[in-house]
Amino acid sequence: MGIFDMFKTPRDAAKEEIIEVPWHVLGTMEQLDEIVEQSKSNPVAIFKHSTRCGISRGVLKIFEKNYNLKDDQLKLYFLDLLQNRAISNEIAARFKVHHESPQMIVIKNGDVVHHDSHSAIDASHLANFV
Repeated sequence: MGIFDMFKTPRDAAKEEIIEVPWHVLGTMEQLDEIVEQSKSNPVAIFKHSTRCGISRGVLKIFEKNYNLKDDQLKLYFLDLLQNRAISNEIAARFKVHHESPQMIVIKNGDVVHHDSHSAIDASHLANFV
């Protein structure tokens, strides 16, 4: 503990403990083709989130708190369902995964290798695909 640490607020101390999640915004249909290509060299995960849903918000907070992978281990995409419903529908059709919210879909070598929804979403599951 340094001499100036006694002047830190609890909020400042908490900020130092936060690990930023390397989100990439999924906002265009074209990105789905890019995701398939990227998944051939590194796994890719898509987090489908509803900004109006309290359950989705809670799952997102827990996920972000526990996520500890680096961007070069797994590329993590964030899809705002309310702004991008057509992309969500295309994901369900293309990858043959029934739409849910919140939902985590892991893609490796162009195929879905794992998906969870609601409280089953767990950041630790992603380490199994790295």
